[in-house]
Amino acid sequence: MVEPRPFAALQIGERFCLPSRTVTDANFAAFQSVSGDNHPIHYDIEYCRAQGHPGLLAHGLQVLCFTAAGAGLFPHVIGEALLGFLAQSSKFHKPVYAGDTLYPELVIAALTPQRTTGIVTVTSSVHNQRGELVLSGEQTYLVRLAT
Repeated sequence: MVEPRPFAALQIGERFCLPSRTVTDANFAAFQSVSGDNHPIHYDIEYCRAQGHPGLLAHGLQVLCFTAAGAGLFPHVIGEALLGFLAQSSKFHKPVYAGDTLYPELVIAALTPQRTTGIVTVTSSVHNQRGELVLSGEQTYLVRLAT
């Protein structure tokens, strides 16, 4: 897909757009089944309306899943130097409903060399079709300095 680059060739500010996706009721049902999250905000339309929502809300973790680095070029750029996914954090800013189209992106925010490894920190964001930020966060990866 792309030529892998060593840690030293990565640059702060590099952007990795992930595929956009339109979330559907089927996605909601599948995620509910996998997660076991049975809160009515995700499957009971009347409950949602009583809470002031026009439709079912996506699970927060479902929205987070759209930031999976493996969906884009980032892990291919790092290649075999990738040792592990260390951590992630996220903040949910706006609700996501069925029919929303989500646009995820990762941006290299920090490169921290160590003795034989390095930490790559990326910010993650997801915007909806109206350009509204629905999720922001951070992910860290451990990579070899030399492959």
